Amino acid sequence: MFSYRRTPELPTREEALTGRAEPIFALPAVHTVLGNPLAGPYPAHLKVADFGLGCFWGAERTFWQVPGVWTTLVGYQGGFTENPTYEEVCSGGTGHTEVVRVVFDPSLVSYEALLQLFWESHDPTQGFRQGNDVGTQYRSAAYTHSAADQATAEASRDAYQRVLTSSGYGQITTAVLPAAERTFWPAEAYHQQYLDKNPGGYCGIGGTGVSCPVGVARGED
Repeated sequence: MFSYRRTPELPTREEALTGRAEPIFALPAVHTVLGNPLAGPYPAHLKVADFGLGCFWGAERTFWQVPGVWTTLVGYQGGFTENPTYEEVCSGGTGHTEVVRVVFDPSLVSYEALLQLFWESHDPTQGFRQGNDVGTQYRSAAYTHSAADQATAEASRDAYQRVLTSSGYGQITTAVLPAAERTFWPAEAYHQQYLDKNPGGYCGIGGTGVSCPVGVARGED
């Protein structure tokens, strides 16, 4: 999991790779751990959240272990290239970041709880990297699916910034943006639930060690 660019830099829309109109691979039918479908449409009572926190292999496993999560899948989001491949994303030429899509039952787990796990599972101050993984595809991002979730994510970011600042960390670089304006492109089948299929595989997920206490994820002091 690495970038081919020596100096990570996001491309402009004009610079981005062209991509393709049609997908060149299909999603597996069901989640290998949770047993539910990967592709939507999902049951109406469920909600969707998209998070980028570095290498998506470990990020996906972090979220599928949460009670109340119905399914997870990994993909590419926040860029310009249509139906990108992993190699294209890793080249830095698409503008995407690696993300995990989390489909969850809000009666069992709240969006605020997922945000808390998101913040605590990576270092959101590192820009175009997570630890030893360097590249624009490893940047931190939260793509939201409603105005209410956008407000909640922004408030949690601001509240967690205060906690990080008091612990000596710099500014959060996380993009908090509406998912409706940033298409989610599913990743190749072999990336889906990768660490279930390869239990000893690479996982670069690691947080700052700074807790996001109860209340912070809801934007409270």
